[in-house]
Amino acid sequence: MVDHALFNVFVYLAAAVVTVPVASRLGLGSVLGYLLAGIIIGPWCLGLITDAHAMRAISEFGVVLLLFLVGLELSPEKLWQLRGPIFGGGGAQLLGCTAAIAALLWLTMAMSWQATLIGAAALALSSTAMVLQILSEKHLLNTPAGHTGFSILLFQDLAVIPLMAMLPLLASGASSAGGHGGRMALEAVAAVVGIVVMGHFALRPVLRYIATTGVHEIFVAFALFLVIGIALLMESVGLSMALGSFIAGILLADSEYRHALETVIDPFKGLLMGLFFIAVGMAVDFGLLREHAGLVALLVVGLVLLKIAVLYLLSRFAGIPLQQRPFFAIVLSQGGEFAFVLLSLAGAQGVVGETQQHLLMLVVAMSMLTTPLLVLLHDKLIAPRFNRAPDRSHDPAVAEQENPVIIAGFGRFGQVVGRLLMANDIGVTLLDHDPAHIERSREFGFKVYFGSASRLDLLRAAGMDRVKVLVVAVDNPKRASKIVALARQYFPQVRIVARARDMNHLFDFMEHNVRYAYRESFDGAINAAQGAMEALGLEPEEITTSIARFRDYDHEVLETMYRVRHDGDAVMAAASRQLQEQFHAMELEARARHQAG
Repeated sequence: MVDHALFNVFVYLAAAVVTVPVASRLGLGSVLGYLLAGIIIGPWCLGLITDAHAMRAISEFGVVLLLFLVGLELSPEKLWQLRGPIFGGGGAQLLGCTAAIAALLWLTMAMSWQATLIGAAALALSSTAMVLQILSEKHLLNTPAGHTGFSILLFQDLAVIPLMAMLPLLASGASSAGGHGGRMALEAVAAVVGIVVMGHFALRPVLRYIATTGVHEIFVAFALFLVIGIALLMESVGLSMALGSFIAGILLADSEYRHALETVIDPFKGLLMGLFFIAVGMAVDFGLLREHAGLVALLVVGLVLLKIAVLYLLSRFAGIPLQQRPFFAIVLSQGGEFAFVLLSLAGAQGVVGETQQHLLMLVVAMSMLTTPLLVLLHDKLIAPRFNRAPDRSHDPAVAEQENPVIIAGFGRFGQVVGRLLMANDIGVTLLDHDPAHIERSREFGFKVYFGSASRLDLLRAAGMDRVKVLVVAVDNPKRASKIVALARQYFPQVRIVARARDMNHLFDFMEHNVRYAYRESFDGAINAAQGAMEALGLEPEEITTSIARFRDYDHEVLETMYRVRHDGDAVMAAASRQLQEQFHAMELEARARHQAG
């Protein structure tokens, strides 16, 4: 008999595989594809899955992973730079939208002032999952609209904490809840302080210890253990799980293990985010919608239009360019995933009635369906009205985050290359899979990220699609060849500079059309020969000429051997014959110079 949970997983994946590619091909975006998948398999269509609430509880962990990855992109310094947009823009958005939505609810649903306040605040929250997914798909995270949007989302996540703390005060038993609320506040502060202390002092040594095992599966397990543990800790003290993972991500943003953690978490995040949107689609209660169609339509339209109006007004004061303002207002116009949490708690504590709670949750789900459609409408009708698309090439945030060179392998060879490039003010991203190399490099002030550059996902996370040069300086010849092959296949525009262990390794690089490949011991031997000639009293000009001619001859030998490299006997015969000819030619040249002198 097929396990019920396994069948559910099969249905989720099948729905996503069928609907998301179709929606993407039609230009509707992956988010709408997931929402439609949830509607189709949910209790009001095919009825393949009936417990939408249980699925949403699991899939909300995708939001936790998403905020962890976002935190990895923000060092504490960058977060401090965003303090104005976070508290200024975020506070203005929440207060403005809450006031406008409260008026709408007061006029349409005749709720108590307590229910109106908490309901309006819940609907004023936007969907972190949806907004960041759309911004990421459209590569707009590093635009003014993306920065301001992210700041508002972060403030909303922070605001969930005091909103949840308000619920006992709004409920009938407010007077008896004061001590409990104070204890929860102390526990929350202690949890946040604990995460900060642990992240600052303990995480890096633990990650280094895990990395020294060389077992990739253990590194994956620890990364998931870390995020899940922090999420559970935050939930146990009544805080947002996503907020805790975001703080942990920020603490590791400057860590050399950042890129490795990104590559581990990202696949899980993408899948769980998809499941989250499927769960939202399943949560659309078509029975309730049919019963209150007019009211739901009025609330959804009113919610979206009011938020667009407030956000567009805010965008003018936030300094967002004119061409980005409509998109900024549209992409944040829906209700958010934390509204489900807040409304559920409000219903459990009697602040909001059961029918009102379900109606507002339905409005949130329906508003999420509108955003992908409005974004599509914006792309088709609004964006073309501007003379040009937003130009992000001069955005300082983009320029600061991109380095033109990646060095794979920061051992004795890579360090020389890196030091010379950095001395000439050339930005370099350093990758190495050896924790000993990383620790030694940190002692000299270098920032090296942990991970094997032979993994395609790590190269992408390090920005390989944007760099100009990849320097392959790893010790292992097979790994070096694999890195070059990956780079040639997926990033053909990148120029490759490679370190070859020996002549056969050099031939491997030549087969991949690597123009800049250097044998690691060749130049050292040349320098040694130069020193010997200087010690023997040869003139500098004679030494320079001799070395230049030797390099030319050596290149000719390599070309000859490369052409017959698959025939061992022919290689040796050709090399021996050409070497004898070149030695004879160089000897004649040297005699001629001596006679002329």
